[in-house]
Amino acid sequence: MKVGFITSEYPHPQVKFAAGIATSIKNLAVALVKKEVDVTVFVYHQNETVVVHDQGVEIHLIKREKYSLFTWYFYRKHIQKYVNKIVNEKGINILEAPDWTGITAFMKFKVPLVIRFHGSDAYFCKLEGRKQKFKNFMFEKLALKRASRYATPTTYAGIETQKIFSLNKTKIKTIYNGLQLEHFENPSPNIYDRNVILYIGTIIRKKGVLELAQIFNKINKENPEAKLILIGGDSFDIKTGEASTYKLMTQIFSSEAIKQVDYLGKIPYEDVRAQIKKAHVCAYPSFAETLGMVTIESMAMQKPVVNTSIGWAQELIDNGINGYLVHPSKIDDYANQILKLLNDEALCSQIGKEARVKVESLFDINKIADINIQYYKSILKK
Repeated sequence: MKVGFITSEYPHPQVKFAAGIATSIKNLAVALVKKEVDVTVFVYHQNETVVVHDQGVEIHLIKREKYSLFTWYFYRKHIQKYVNKIVNEKGINILEAPDWTGITAFMKFKVPLVIRFHGSDAYFCKLEGRKQKFKNFMFEKLALKRASRYATPTTYAGIETQKIFSLNKTKIKTIYNGLQLEHFENPSPNIYDRNVILYIGTIIRKKGVLELAQIFNKINKENPEAKLILIGGDSFDIKTGEASTYKLMTQIFSSEAIKQVDYLGKIPYEDVRAQIKKAHVCAYPSFAETLGMVTIESMAMQKPVVNTSIGWAQELIDNGINGYLVHPSKIDDYANQILKLLNDEALCSQIGKEARVKVESLFDINKIADINIQYYKSILKK
């Protein structure tokens, strides 16, 4: 089998940008290669057109092009022409693309196309209660309607996306994102930096970071030794127009709490894993995700996670067994749950052990890769 992925991000030094989508695609791509699947990744919006190789994956960087008129259309056709050329040359059987921005709108391929619900603009607008630009909605809808099948990382994301775009339910399959578990081993789970609370993710309103600032103020009053570490790029705030969401956070932190906050910005992936290993508790109070890779990464390293209670998270965590689910708007409840963990080492240990068990059962990329292969084969038989 030969599979192609179309994406705007992928973890590689020559690629301009890589975030959660990139991580999940790479995890799957590398796992498929290990199972003797030929994998080609097409990364658009790059600085140059070049082919590189990494861990058995052939990566085609496609240079961003500008046109005097209708760049949104002609660049899509440029990507289509490039991808179809490689599909012919390599004999690629099936393609996959994300739903975000509807990149495959106006594209026609010679092989079946699967769209994976990494999170469309329409999906996030619905969860955040924002109005979406009509053009963006139409691009995403057109792309989805032209796809052969769909894969969703959580059933919740699949149901919400199906409702938004009136998709055929029978064409949607839930396939969780997976982890290379051997990269998330923690042989000493009871050794960590006490009272350290870790957040990983973009510093953006939809991730619940403004609520996290309020939560930490409450924690700081009860436990002045508690420290909050933030990892991730800063972002423009869509509601206020402020260029830095972290600046908005600093205006919420109390004068005492902010002394205990350490914002590291973007750091290398290896360093992120080291920070997870050192953390006492991980907190992800997000309002908008399709799955949330950092949650399962933290669980894999046997960390007690306090997550959001919204839909998708209920598929990752069994509340009170392998983590905790609290709505981000419930500031006191969220703070109290973290404080409870900071004050109970035995509870942290038990929750951490169960978290690892959960991840091994549902999110092992080797098992996930087999599910994807069978899904691709079922589509090719149609």
